[in-house]
Amino acid sequence: MSNYEFWFVVGSQFLYGPEVLATVDTRAKEMAEELSKVLPYPVVDKVTAKTHKEVCDVVREANYQEQCAGIITWCHTFSPSKMWLNGLKDLNKPWCHFATQYNEAIPNEEIDMDFMNLNQAAHGDREHGFAGARLRKPRKVIAGFWKDEKAQKKIGDWMKAAVGVSVSKSMKVMRFGDNMREVAVTEGDKIEAQTQLGWQVNTWATGDLVKAMNEVTDAEIEALYAEYCSLYDIATDNIDAIKYQAREEIAMKKMMDAEGCKAFSNTFQDLYGMEQLPGLASQHLMSLGYGYGGEGDWKVSAMTAIMKAMGEGGNGASAFMEDYTYNLVDGQEYSLGAHMLEVCPSLASSKPRIETHHLGIGMNEKDPARLVFEGKEGKGIVVSLIDMGGRLRLICQDIEAVKPILPMPNLPVARVMWRAMPDLLTGVECWILAGGAHHTVLSYDVSAEQMRDWARMMEIEFVHITKDTTPEKLEDELFLKDIAWKLR
Repeated sequence: MSNYEFWFVVGSQFLYGPEVLATVDTRAKEMAEELSKVLPYPVVDKVTAKTHKEVCDVVREANYQEQCAGIITWCHTFSPSKMWLNGLKDLNKPWCHFATQYNEAIPNEEIDMDFMNLNQAAHGDREHGFAGARLRKPRKVIAGFWKDEKAQKKIGDWMKAAVGVSVSKSMKVMRFGDNMREVAVTEGDKIEAQTQLGWQVNTWATGDLVKAMNEVTDAEIEALYAEYCSLYDIATDNIDAIKYQAREEIAMKKMMDAEGCKAFSNTFQDLYGMEQLPGLASQHLMSLGYGYGGEGDWKVSAMTAIMKAMGEGGNGASAFMEDYTYNLVDGQEYSLGAHMLEVCPSLASSKPRIETHHLGIGMNEKDPARLVFEGKEGKGIVVSLIDMGGRLRLICQDIEAVKPILPMPNLPVARVMWRAMPDLLTGVECWILAGGAHHTVLSYDVSAEQMRDWARMMEIEFVHITKDTTPEKLEDELFLKDIAWKLR
């Protein structure tokens, strides 16, 4: 993730003469250097664009440079928007239009016509904005002084969403077997996903995994077992079950790395030749940044990997999640999220425990080992990507995770309890109206605005359920969006 960078393209024109252009260029370099010190990814000053050719050249280069995750444009002076049209039309990287100016305040004594000629960002950015609006080009517009922390945070958040786009466009998902039989929402159009999102989603037989497991050495297993012991509390005497999970993890990781896959799915209905469903194995792989989807859900698998990459440090607190059951007591309405075995420990409020228990579903010959923990408190979101037939819809709901109100001593799974916005019952009605899946990605690190940015960059539909959402308003919104997206 540290290899990504963002290109700073500043707009001007020859009208102002060489002295002004030299000053613009110097300031652009200074701003890029200073912003690089505080933003999550470097800002590289590329060009003070003055002509149609310069714009087209830098866009063409950005499109084909993998390390360039997006461009940030700013018009220091008046930059005629016609010279930007052809370049921006061909741009296929995320675009942020930063409406700022070099000086924070109007200098009362110094302001004269020379100052005005040099500092025309208020003029130039509006001309530049017309180009984006006329092209109907997806873009993020951020206004603010470039040294202000609020403006810098907005740019940093956008950068992380843009990195999510880069990760998406190179996403490869390894499916071990097919999805769970007769389940609708885990299905989807893989051609549409590859065309729209860049994902390559393919299947490997469970027998291929078993073959790879048989090739794992004892030394490899012992090394990973030692890592487990350093990271987690061992709360079982069944060490063989833990080492079996290590064997599964090593084999899956080798297969994914060999194919360049960053996400995987499996199903408890297809464990041919395996003793246990991967639990601890899947959880630890997620902690390393891999995405996972249960029951063959390749969409949530890829979204988990993407949102983890968008989070803090390029591997944030985002995880595969499932709505398990509700607490419907008046005044204590909460959702309990969990899964049979597979929730990422990045959500844990304290050091997870490795336990082994019987799993009364699927084709397990032996009791699977898994991490057990409670999720941490805090504000977050849950996200679901669904296939509407002809288009993709990203649904995002604001939540507030709480310390579980019950100890649940006989529930041997990792779990998170949260209050859905605007409240549990209204939130459930809205989620179901929108078609949200039972599988989600729960994130403490990624915001709803970042997911809106990501959806805009990927040019897919976005639905946001907030504290102010009502079923009636949402129903009207979905009706209008259905019409709009069918006309695209």
